[in-house]
Amino acid sequence: MRAESAVGDTPLVALDLDVTPAVYGKVEWLNFHDHSYGGGSVKSRIAVSMLDAAEARGEIGDRTILEPSSGNTGLALTRVGVSRGYDVEIVSYEGTSRTKLDAIRDAGGAVHLADTYEEMLAKAERLLDSDDYYRPDQYANPANPRAHETGTGPELYAQTDGEVTHFVAGVGSGGTITGVGRALGDEGVEIVGYEPRKPYHAIDGLKYVRGSRFEKPGVYDESALDDRLDVSTREAYAHAHRLRGRYADRPIDIRDTGQYDESIVRDRLRVDGDFLVGASAGGAVAAVHDLDRRGRFTPDDTVVIPLPDRGDRYRTLPPWGRFCHR
Repeated sequence: MRAESAVGDTPLVALDLDVTPAVYGKVEWLNFHDHSYGGGSVKSRIAVSMLDAAEARGEIGDRTILEPSSGNTGLALTRVGVSRGYDVEIVSYEGTSRTKLDAIRDAGGAVHLADTYEEMLAKAERLLDSDDYYRPDQYANPANPRAHETGTGPELYAQTDGEVTHFVAGVGSGGTITGVGRALGDEGVEIVGYEPRKPYHAIDGLKYVRGSRFEKPGVYDESALDDRLDVSTREAYAHAHRLRGRYADRPIDIRDTGQYDESIVRDRLRVDGDFLVGASAGGAVAAVHDLDRRGRFTPDDTVVIPLPDRGDRYRTLPPWGRFCHR
């Protein structure tokens, strides 16, 4: 059985956020739940989808998989690629969490490190001039949003018994928000994306696509969204910290365990007893609070947000110490 059999059909948990609607979180670190370094992430889904599509077209062959990544996609591609017998190399940069880079190496991948994000992209392009490499390219690969259109969206709709009225998520590659939007837009679900407030930020995995520093990813279809907000780094980390405190001494209500036994879900929801989510999940919580302040919800609404990864992946980054360990 391939390692990626533990990808998808992730749990849904209830989150008490002191807002008007019911809110649920999709626990994406349960992908690759039995692996070290905080399990998997929402990017585990697209790694399987992109490599499946590439293999079906015969595009990889004996080439090495190479992807520029700040961490989660690189780790996911490494885990799936190595398990399928490929060599995997990830190009990253100095601002990346050391925990993520260690996880890539632990999974069998090689890491090329550049000084800045822009140099990371340039270095990847130089390497890709060789026919020895194959790049999945999460930013342009339609298999990225397809993973969420056929997986994440239908899953959360079924897990809420069709009660979901809003999906709120950050925009990174654009795959999650686009895919879920395509899956659930016709069901009357309102799709709200959020981006970092400033081009230089520390909400890992997300992109500021409104200015010239980043091009809008090719897979990001803004027509799948009903609204778009911006969230600051401070808000994202502060809400991740508050979520940890809120569940310090109270159980987490599991609405649906997904493909797992409840004991496995309970065991992997916490890190040393703490409920730790990454900054992008904290940003989604901030966006829900923003929408609630604007009067966008009713008590009958049901909101789902992704919990893309566990927060302990960011312990080497300064904002983690400032906002989540005080």
